[in-house]
Amino acid sequence: MAAWVHAFSDRRAKPLITMNAGGLAEGIAESELFGHVKGAFTDARVDRIGCFEMADEGTLFLDEIANMPVRLQAKLLRVLQTGEVQRVGSSRLRYVNVRVLSATNADLQAEISAGRFREDLLYRLNTVVIHLPPLRDRRDDVEPLARHFLAHYAARYRKPLAGLDADALALLRAHAWPGNVRELAHTIERAVLMADAAATSVAPRHLGVHPPRVQGSAPDDLSLEDAERVFIEKVLARHHGDVRLAAQQLGMSRSALYRRLQQYGVRS
Repeated sequence: MAAWVHAFSDRRAKPLITMNAGGLAEGIAESELFGHVKGAFTDARVDRIGCFEMADEGTLFLDEIANMPVRLQAKLLRVLQTGEVQRVGSSRLRYVNVRVLSATNADLQAEISAGRFREDLLYRLNTVVIHLPPLRDRRDDVEPLARHFLAHYAARYRKPLAGLDADALALLRAHAWPGNVRELAHTIERAVLMADAAATSVAPRHLGVHPPRVQGSAPDDLSLEDAERVFIEKVLARHHGDVRLAAQQLGMSRSALYRRLQQYGVRS
């Protein structure tokens, strides 16, 4: 989303710089953000510009902003308010014109209450808020995203995979996707790598994704086929035996669902 905002803005000709705000130790993170001068600390052998200066006239995307150390949050707030950065070990102020985008999956109000995030920084950052629901809450996105990643990875690994079969799509739509879009991308990449040379489409065996666990049953209690049968029965019962609606939820054609019903001896 940050890349999309940048690409369709007046700043698109300038850099988009990305930094994981919570992925570095505090001292290193300060240097990454604001830069440093030679001799500022051990191993600072040359002057180095930080992310803010690299993103001048462009966009700086700070991922996992809730994990930024509190002391560094105060320095970030000052830069956002004044537009001035000061490299570590330098007394000179440099002005930058940067649009800052940030992201987090944390509850920032809870982080503020716990004293781990500055309230004034939140108010400075949240001029425009874009809420991105997890993939499990936007099931209609699973199929187009899966096809997008399939086209990308099939081209990268030179595999003649034209699409995903109905059963593979059903598994993808039923999966909870705790890792969201990144997990889906990695799942499709793995499927492309695991597909044999004769395969023309991705099948369930390529995905490494299992049917959802049936409530009250341990994963060892059911085989893969039994779990799929129970899941199909539940979806069918939810739609009062309407095969068309059940097939839509499962992401398969009615003919494919009828074949499954016949295979498992399930009555619609």
